[in-house]
Amino acid sequence: MSGDYRTGWCGTILDVNLTSRSITRRKLNRDDARLFLGGRGLNSKTLFDRVPPGADPLGPDNILCIAPGLLTATLLGLSSRLQVSTLSPYSGILGDGNAGGAFAYVMKRAGYDQIIVSGRAEVPLYLWIDDDKVTLRPADELWGTSVWETTERLTHRHGGNTSVACIGQAGENLVRLASTMVDKYASAARGSGAVWGSKRLKAIVVRGSHKVDLYDRQRFLSLAKADRKYLAKDSVQQEVSAVYGSHYGMVNWFPGFRNFESQLPGDAVPKALRPEAWKQYEVGRSGCQSCHIKCKNIYEIPEGRRKGERGEALEYEAIYCLGTNCGIEDPVAIMEMENLSDLYGIDVIALGNTIALAKDLYNRGVITDADTDGLKLTWENTEAQIELIHKTVFREGFGNLIAEGLYNLAKHIGRNAMNYCYHVKGLSRGPHPPGLYALSHAVSSRGADHLRGRSWGAGDNSSEEILTTLVDRHIISDDPIQSIIAGERATAIADTIGRCKGAVNTWACAIPLVWKSDLWDGLAELLTAATGLNFNGRDIAATADRIHAVERAFNIRQGITIQHDGLPQKPEVKQSPEGERQRMVHFKMLRTYYKEHGYQPDTGIPLPDTLKKLGISEIGNRIADDGPYPLWDGPPLWDLDTYPRGGTRE
Repeated sequence: MSGDYRTGWCGTILDVNLTSRSITRRKLNRDDARLFLGGRGLNSKTLFDRVPPGADPLGPDNILCIAPGLLTATLLGLSSRLQVSTLSPYSGILGDGNAGGAFAYVMKRAGYDQIIVSGRAEVPLYLWIDDDKVTLRPADELWGTSVWETTERLTHRHGGNTSVACIGQAGENLVRLASTMVDKYASAARGSGAVWGSKRLKAIVVRGSHKVDLYDRQRFLSLAKADRKYLAKDSVQQEVSAVYGSHYGMVNWFPGFRNFESQLPGDAVPKALRPEAWKQYEVGRSGCQSCHIKCKNIYEIPEGRRKGERGEALEYEAIYCLGTNCGIEDPVAIMEMENLSDLYGIDVIALGNTIALAKDLYNRGVITDADTDGLKLTWENTEAQIELIHKTVFREGFGNLIAEGLYNLAKHIGRNAMNYCYHVKGLSRGPHPPGLYALSHAVSSRGADHLRGRSWGAGDNSSEEILTTLVDRHIISDDPIQSIIAGERATAIADTIGRCKGAVNTWACAIPLVWKSDLWDGLAELLTAATGLNFNGRDIAATADRIHAVERAFNIRQGITIQHDGLPQKPEVKQSPEGERQRMVHFKMLRTYYKEHGYQPDTGIPLPDTLKKLGISEIGNRIADDGPYPLWDGPPLWDLDTYPRGGTRE
């Protein structure tokens, strides 16, 4: 292998300081590359190293980390995922989002393993990357414009073969739900868009023309072809993902209804929102760079204010978070709200769940028309909900509270509003009884989350055929806790190599060649062929555990303790003997989970021996030296009158 990490990796990190307008290229640290690989791993380590405990996510001490995966822009399919990581202004802990599109692919071909953005510009800027030519340029004329307009104008300005990551008006106005948007429709969520806005960074445009060097190109090509051949024959990929995409989830994944009043079984989902019903609006399919599955729909709105307008990538989460969980069953309204979210650059999950909480409080009488500026937030009122989205983006009236996010909304309102705020560390997936599903949400390093492990767990809540096969082959354990850890490892590694986890929720999608080899062995062959380093399955599992430990440590320094890995419960359950029993079951499972991870069972703090084995002993020293830490209670709040409110309504 070459001595400068130019096989698999590009070997270069781009460090951009907006305060000084300085752009520095530096070599990728060898130890970080070997221990954390790329993507999520590299980003999480950088956040731990550079973001001080107690930093304001919207302040100058926070940073943005943007990274493709180690295997992005190679010959491996489904590997063009981009990781955007920061201290989240939405949750106040680790906030990372994973976006598709072409940006990760093009960035890697431009020659960069990571972009780190720090400081704060005095005026709006955008970053233009053309291989090794990198400049900061004025963005005054772009400030106040939508994601779509910004993307189109910058693409026109810089020509073809470019990719654009940017923010819309939501990010500019520091809406804590704002996303980083990639190529108009792909979203990296958890509040990163507000961090761009706080730094006055409107966009990054990139063009790349270099090939990624591979240590053993022929061997890598052979393995990548085998992976693609399997996916091309897999019935789930071809008959579900390529046809319905995540719409499949509406009748299989129990979407929330009216702020998780219930979880809808398939036969209770309104016919207008079922997978087959969405096909009538479809005018095409799309996929990310290097993906042949094309799991995303292109749709056209048939009537109403936005008649004839097209959108892309209407996911399951948008349908239930903006739809059923808010009491909305009108597909045209849902498409309009999805398009508004993409135009403004706002996370549909966070937005929908925050509005669902507001509607729940309104329908319970906790808040009234006097709180909502006269907006009648009855469950079925689509017009009021659409108007509230506009008001949220521009921080107008009651929208200024929605813009603060789920947990902060409940804090601002008081009046027992927190009783109906079903969250883990500020993010919501609803209340669930103790078990594998609830545990995976509780321990997620970015708050309650469906893409941190649960979907790959074996045992309760899972009936996927491939999981059963893996258990039968003794590749993974049928022990519930071990299966959660196996799922965590799979998702961490997928985010680190740049692999898609969302085309469908199967191991075959997340981990290359898992169908062919013991759990990590096929990927180990790929990594060895790419980099020239000798990887084995144990190395990969250790990498995933190392990433998890660093993320745990980062959150500990933001005030996270065992109590924040708790079980969301409805008030009538929480106050009952059954609720106490459920909490006892959950925390017993949680302590077992900590123990099996090598963490202190009563605190969740990684043990020194665990960190030593993972080669990151200094992490433990930092936890001890920087403490003690104030308990987490959401991100630091600003005076609501101090936020910007600019831009043009769409």
